[in-house]
Amino acid sequence: IAVAPLSTLGAEDTSAAAKKLEGELARDLAAVSGANVVAGADVADEIKKAKKPILRACDGNASCLTELGKLMGASHVVFGEVGGLGNVQVVYLVLVDVQTGKEVRRTQVQLGAAAEGGIKGGAVRLVDPDRYTGRLVVTTPVKDAVIYVDGRRVGKSPAPPTALPVGPHALRVTHPEHRDFVRFVEVGFDQDTPVAVELTPYGAIETELGATDGGKPRSNVTYVEGKPRWYREWWAIAGFSAAALTGAIIIGVATADGVAFDASGTVKPPQ
Repeated sequence: IAVAPLSTLGAEDTSAAAKKLEGELARDLAAVSGANVVAGADVADEIKKAKKPILRACDGNASCLTELGKLMGASHVVFGEVGGLGNVQVVYLVLVDVQTGKEVRRTQVQLGAAAEGGIKGGAVRLVDPDRYTGRLVVTTPVKDAVIYVDGRRVGKSPAPPTALPVGPHALRVTHPEHRDFVRFVEVGFDQDTPVAVELTPYGAIETELGATDGGKPRSNVTYVEGKPRWYREWWAIAGFSAAALTGAIIIGVATADGVAFDASGTVKPPQ
């Protein structure tokens, strides 16, 4: 992989900051891809030796970058342009396949955005986007709570870290004896995102009051199943059923001989 010299506003950037970025980009591309990477400074020297100064200002053009790749004997070329506004600096990156002469992928890196992973995160998105992930670590004292991410079940507590694409995700933790825990979480690149989940039980809270400590509740709180409502007791359900059955029998007997009527007549259809 050959890294073209970085440019700013369409011209080659020869500043010390640009050279530092070129070196960092080359190191991260090598680490991510496992390929041999030629840094921008070495590429610039080869362009000078070949006396092809036009290749120093490809400005993202795929045909120009293809010629540069052939000069370097590379299978791919990465071009970068530095831009931004005020204190926010952005590096725009393009990956070109030298054999096909076509752009493979492009991305941008906001310098200083730790969650995005900086230059390394940009290198991963450029050459291996499936590896642009982070880890969600969910912990809860409740055992066997089911963990869902974006509507997909990922495990039960205690659960190992879950690899997820970088960015926002919807987390839901549920347990039959507790209220659901729902929250949006932001997963950063190549880092653990811990979420401590406190599940609230459905059961009634029974607090024992001390008789000799001034009426203050003791610190120990026990969760117990609450007594069901009276209309859910077996005797209430049986009574309701018997009343409904009796009412149905009375109505059936009253209408057994037919429905009574006061008069009858024939209604002719309209002319």
